Amino acid sequence: MTAVKIVVEKHPDGYVAYPIGLNGACVAQGDTFEQVMAEVKSAIRFHLDTFGKDALLPDADSPIMEAFIAEASLAVS
Repeated sequence: MTAVKIVVEKHPDGYVAYPIGLNGACVAQGDTFEQVMAEVKSAIRFHLDTFGKDALLPDADSPIMEAFIAEASLAVS
C-alpha cells in the first residue's frame, strides 16, 4: 500500500483535489469532500493502472512527508 498526499481545495461550487508526488496530471472534482476524495482516489488508481509504478515519484526513500499552503503578497500591475 502506498500513501499519497492529496491537496483538496474548497470552492464556492464544490471541491477540487489533486495528488502530489505523482508524475503527470491527475485532478478530480466533487460536490462534497467525501465525493471528491472518492473521485481522486479513483483517478489515482486509473493513473497508476495506466502508467504503472513509474508514475510515482522515483525517490521512494524520500517520500513527501507534509504539504503546506503558503501565501505571498505580490504587487500586480
